Amino acid sequence: MTLDEYDQFCGSLPQTEKAVQWGGAHVWKVGGKLFAVAGWNDGEDLAVTFKVSDIAYHVLRDEPGLRPAPYLASRGMTWIQHYAEPGLPDEGLKDHIEASYRMAIQRLTKKKRLELGLT
Repeated sequence: MTLDEYDQFCGSLPQTEKAVQWGGAHVWKVGGKLFAVAGWNDGEDLAVTFKVSDIAYHVLRDEPGLRPAPYLASRGMTWIQHYAEPGLPDEGLKDHIEASYRMAIQRLTKKKRLELGLT
């Protein structure tokens, strides 16, 4: 997945907003809640960071090309970073980004979800 493909996919999800921050990272949020970050990689591959369930975290953290997300995971959060090949295929990466998006929506107040039409 390229950075443009990542941005296009995240932007296709309802009510999302993009910010470029933290040293040029492409940060995607829904209702002000973070769900995906791309950047922070010195290699040729795009590094994409996303939230996962506890079970997915334990399954993915030791897979080649994946790791607990620097900074976030060290603070006890269940975030994974896809940073190198083989990592996840593009469709699998999209599935995890979308799951992270849904988790972010669940962290919004009911009022905010209603305001955004995300019920």
